[in-house]
Amino acid sequence: MAELLPLAEELSCSICLEPFKEPVTTPCGHNFCRSCLDDTWAVQGPPFRCPQCRTSYQVRPQLHKNTVLCSVVERLAIVEQDQARAPGDGWTPPVRSAAPSTVAQVACDHCLKEPAVKTCFVCTASFCQEHLRPHLDSPAFRDHPLQPPVRDLQRRKCPQHNRLRDFFCPEHGECICHVCVIEHKTCSPMSLSQASADLENKLRYKLTIMYSQINGASKALEDVQARQQGVQEATNRKIEQLRQEYLEIKALIDASEASSTRKIKEEEKRVHGKLDTIHQVLLKKKSEIQALKEKIEDGLKEGDEFEFLEKASKLQGIVTKPVYVPNVELNHELIHCVYQGTLDLKNELKRATRQLQEKKPKEAPGPGGSGDHPTQGKIKPSHPGKKVSYEKKPKNPSADAVPPSPAPCPPAKIPIFGAPGQFVSLKPADAEAAAKAALSAASSAAVKATELKAFLDKSRPELLEYSTKVILDYNTAHNKVALSEKYTVASVAEESQNYRPHPQRFTYCSQVLGLHCYKKGVHYWEVKLQKNNFCGVGVCYGSMGRQGPHSRLGRNSASWCVEWFNTKISAWHDNVEKTLPSTKAMQVGVLLNCDHGFVIFFAIAEKVHLLYKFKVDFTEAVYPAFWVFSTGATLSICF
Repeated sequence: MAELLPLAEELSCSICLEPFKEPVTTPCGHNFCRSCLDDTWAVQGPPFRCPQCRTSYQVRPQLHKNTVLCSVVERLAIVEQDQARAPGDGWTPPVRSAAPSTVAQVACDHCLKEPAVKTCFVCTASFCQEHLRPHLDSPAFRDHPLQPPVRDLQRRKCPQHNRLRDFFCPEHGECICHVCVIEHKTCSPMSLSQASADLENKLRYKLTIMYSQINGASKALEDVQARQQGVQEATNRKIEQLRQEYLEIKALIDASEASSTRKIKEEEKRVHGKLDTIHQVLLKKKSEIQALKEKIEDGLKEGDEFEFLEKASKLQGIVTKPVYVPNVELNHELIHCVYQGTLDLKNELKRATRQLQEKKPKEAPGPGGSGDHPTQGKIKPSHPGKKVSYEKKPKNPSADAVPPSPAPCPPAKIPIFGAPGQFVSLKPADAEAAAKAALSAASSAAVKATELKAFLDKSRPELLEYSTKVILDYNTAHNKVALSEKYTVASVAEESQNYRPHPQRFTYCSQVLGLHCYKKGVHYWEVKLQKNNFCGVGVCYGSMGRQGPHSRLGRNSASWCVEWFNTKISAWHDNVEKTLPSTKAMQVGVLLNCDHGFVIFFAIAEKVHLLYKFKVDFTEAVYPAFWVFSTGATLSICF
């Protein structure tokens, strides 16, 4: 069966590139693993196409197991296992010595002095060279078989019949004499030499198996040690990622605290500045009144009536007004809003932390389960495109707060639920409203599903009716991304572009966003891939980060993309990867439906083929997003 080894490549699935597992045959004659084809068609949806020849089927074909191919694959696996089990270090079982080892010499039974050279099993005695002569010279001893010297001949005798035990009974595992053979007539006795040879072969075979088992145990130990090291490295990586995440969370909280503190400080500075101005005006007013007072007092001391009248008439004409202090106060509305935002953030953190603690982790895979993938260790969302949203808890009425001003800021729209341990009873009108809301949600979901299916069935001319002109945003381009053709072509530059600093510019990944965002409606654009081995096309929120590894498309909860990494095509969202079937198409269409919450990626060739679809309840405006990595990778907007 070694001739099957060159056919290993032919016996591999073209989707997973591994030997067939439960191979099935399509009506067009191509073979695939059943699970691979099921996953491909589940993502693709109708019409169903053969991944190899692209033959289209409106109705999913009935697949049957290819028993002949399955048998060939099983035989190939057996050949590979036999080769793997064969010892590769040249080890062979030891060979049993031809003659028994003599620890001490056997004395001659005749003279009891000289060492014996032979033992006669008929005479049941051992003889030296001198006393062995009769056995060698006399014809009377011709039928006496001679053997190398044997110690303790009494052990060789049958204790029951006092005869030498010349046979071996394999059924009872003991040596017997020729009289005992009659008692073992239902057994299969054999000569000692034959039994010895048989058992030797069996022990050598058992030793070979044990050697293979030892090798297997050694490999298993190495595998366990490698797994232990892998687990340690995976947990260390995850701990480091957690540390970075918590550092980022702390930085966000510190930034929020600094922003809130700055707002209150600015309000303090504003009011303090106005009060300083009033203080200076009051000082000046007081000094002027004080000076006028002193002049009037001096005038009253004047004795000459002429002089007095001149001074008094001037002083009498000077008018003084009472001191007026304008009402300058802190903007308590602003301070209350800032403080309330901090309380909301604290309650939100408490609620999210409690939810994480109460959330049950997924069960670990049992023996034989799949190992960790590099992208594993994360808890995947129930839907790759659905953003997890948290609802705010009611505020604690006993919490300390700044006394509300006469005109507080508008409260945030927070759904009110019963506190833990309380029961909320709905009035009939409320129950009817809740039922209507549930029906409305179900109807909305049905409309979304219908709308999605309608767009999946559209041809390219129908999709082009929703064409949107996409222009690349200079202020978001990474320094290694060169923009050309009136900001419609992005490529990897050999040298830094030295763009001026901008808060929206990517600093970690060579990415660029579209200039315009979309909040509602249906939008469609196409991208041409000049060299599609390291590039990506997708959409993202404007709030997506611009720094660090998490700013890469698909590695966060604010972006969705399809990525080409060498020959591998994957869909990414929230750092969760979905491997897609390969395609030779060099043009990608992106359809964004903001109203019904989905984004679809098409492979544009002679026909339009579905690459992947995300269902998303968009909560922010969405931007076209692009990623280019290797030199020569170029993305061109087709419109």
